[in-house]
Amino acid sequence: MQRRSRGVNTGLLLLLSQIFHVGINNIPPVTLATLALNIWFFLSPLKPLYNSCLSVEKCYQQKDWQRLLLSPLHHADDWHLYFNMASMLWKGISLERRLGSRWFACVITTFSVLTGMVYLLLQSVCAEFMNEPDFRRNCAVGFSGVLFALKVLNNHYCPGGFVNVLGFPIPNKFACWAELVAIHFFSPGTSFAGHLAGILVGLMYTQGPLKKIMKTCAGIFSPNIGYSGQQHYYTSSGYSGYQDYYPNSRPGYNEGMSRNYDAYTAGLSEEEQLEQALRASLWDQGNTRSSPPPYGFRLSPGEMRRQRLYRFDGQ
Repeated sequence: MQRRSRGVNTGLLLLLSQIFHVGINNIPPVTLATLALNIWFFLSPLKPLYNSCLSVEKCYQQKDWQRLLLSPLHHADDWHLYFNMASMLWKGISLERRLGSRWFACVITTFSVLTGMVYLLLQSVCAEFMNEPDFRRNCAVGFSGVLFALKVLNNHYCPGGFVNVLGFPIPNKFACWAELVAIHFFSPGTSFAGHLAGILVGLMYTQGPLKKIMKTCAGIFSPNIGYSGQQHYYTSSGYSGYQDYYPNSRPGYNEGMSRNYDAYTAGLSEEEQLEQALRASLWDQGNTRSSPPPYGFRLSPGEMRRQRLYRFDGQ
């Protein structure tokens, strides 16, 4: 973990530039709130990094459990913040519109805490079996563990297609593991255990009982929180050439309906996908197909025309 650099926060400026290029109105509310919260804690941290990072020694042995909440929201420097939040921007746009804002908020909250708990468990196991106490003192900070969990969800819902990892085409279902190894190899200072914890939490949701447990708890504490029937709809139309299918020509969501969620990455990296999102947001050519815009909320044709006129009149 490096100390935060002083001076011009180039990474933060670049992140803000990307957010405004996508358009604040095009970012779903929970995703936008997550971005804003991380930026806020970067500019005004609650505690110094050493007092907010997550380790077995500080959290478990010294009973400083608040680090489970603080560590995902703090970043070492502006570039650490930029890479994490640029990835969150893209993942949040796709996942929140698929899951709905309320359920996505539950997912983000649960993943943030659970990723930290799994990280502590992994570090404890490594320290015990490898007889290396330094694992208990390793301190991690940042949102990347949660992002790996979200990547597992994204690949689960869009299982087809390939992504480029170091120039090699990797099937979506193996992309998380390939990126885990690649990041650790080329950036040895990153937290391998933190990223692995995120993957394991994602698998607990997609392949294990976590999703069912979350839905049960959500129903107990707030009966109005539901997994289906949300107001936002995910579309994978655009660059990849795929689009959602609404039965009976209606955008209504029902988990029992058959839906076409083919791969939307088309072999693009996240940076290339984000570039396509920016291009789609800024240079919508105004096609008249019945499907919604690739990266925006579902709008009526009249509203789409008004948005385009407003956008170009302001340039």
